[in-house]
Amino acid sequence: MKHLEVISKVRSRSLKSLCMAVVLSSAFLITSCSKEEDEPVPQPVVYAEENPLAKYHENAGFTMTTNFINSGNYEFGLVFSPNVKGKINAITIRLPDLNPNLKVTIWDYTSKTVLRTEMMNVSASNTLFTKAIAELPLEKDKKYMITMNSNDWYKKTKPDNSNAVYPITAGNIKFLEYRWLSTSSQVFPTNISLDYNGGDLSFNFQQVE
Repeated sequence: MKHLEVISKVRSRSLKSLCMAVVLSSAFLITSCSKEEDEPVPQPVVYAEENPLAKYHENAGFTMTTNFINSGNYEFGLVFSPNVKGKINAITIRLPDLNPNLKVTIWDYTSKTVLRTEMMNVSASNTLFTKAIAELPLEKDKKYMITMNSNDWYKKTKPDNSNAVYPITAGNIKFLEYRWLSTSSQVFPTNISLDYNGGDLSFNFQQVE
């Protein structure tokens, strides 16, 4: 009989231990769930858009402006590289004359292939126009170029007409060179000039990470 009493006591203790373990485990799970529910969900960072053109002109020292109207067709623009991963959300343009069919091209600089072609209606002179586009992803440190084909532009130079020193950093965009080619076609420009910029062509850039 004593043997049976010992077995009974052992079983009773084991059952109590099991029950205690279940209670403690449940309490831990409830506490953990409660903490997880109370913790705020981190919100993704949304970066502000930036247009690098004004800062580029400032850092290049291009403070003098001359208007060119009906001066022959050229494909011309800036080579650039993002310092961060991002995207282009819009194209901006200002011209000294009207152009209802201004062709703007964004190029992969290395392969010389067209990534995007956009047509812009410049319906007023000396007026900034912004065209929202389907976002164009840009990789960090990859080289791109944005050009337009036009016979009207603003020529920006230094007061002494000396060369700008590239690369020129403007926010998260690094400008590497200015290129041009005399043509009315969408052709990758081959000539490089350091002493001026023909524009004003630019874009709205937004960092994504």
